[in-house]
Formats: sequence, C-alpha cells, structure tokens
Amino acid sequence: MRKSRFTEAQIIGMIKEQEAGMPTAEVCRRHGLSPATFYKFKSKYGGMEVSDAARLKTLEDENAKLKRLLADTMLDNVVLKDLLGK
Repeated sequence: MRKSRFTEAQIIGMIKEQEAGMPTAEVCRRHGLSPATFYKFKSKYGGMEVSDAARLKTLEDENAKLKRLLADTMLDNVVLKDLLGK
C-alpha cells in the first residue's frame, strides 16, 4: 500500500479545520488534496486525537504481523500433512 504524504497529525488537523467551520473545498485547496481523499481521511480519522491515531497505527501493524505469522503456520501445516500423507 502506498504511504500517504500526510502524517496522522496533519490529517487530524485538516479534519479539525473543516469541523471548525472552514468549507471542505477550501481545506482541500489549501492542503492540495481532492474532496474524495479528504472524506476518506475523515471516515478513518474522524473524531480521533493524535494519540488515538498513533495507537491505531500500532494496532494495524501488530495485526498485519499476526496475520503473516498465521499464514506461515498454516502453510507449514499443509506441507507437513502432505509429507505425512505420502
């Protein structure tokens, strides 16, 4: 997945600007992003503080690591079953 050019703190700052009353089109123009991207960010980070976003990032990383470990273990099990079955 491509890395965003904005940090979580910047994204949350943009959302707070819009919630403070600045029009969405103006926020998008100032920061150089499309309204669709802004609303995607808002759906993911809306209502969060910077510390919440950092915690979300660590949880997502940990979840990805655990998924890789599970996939490796399942693959090892399939290989062992094939060897024992022959």
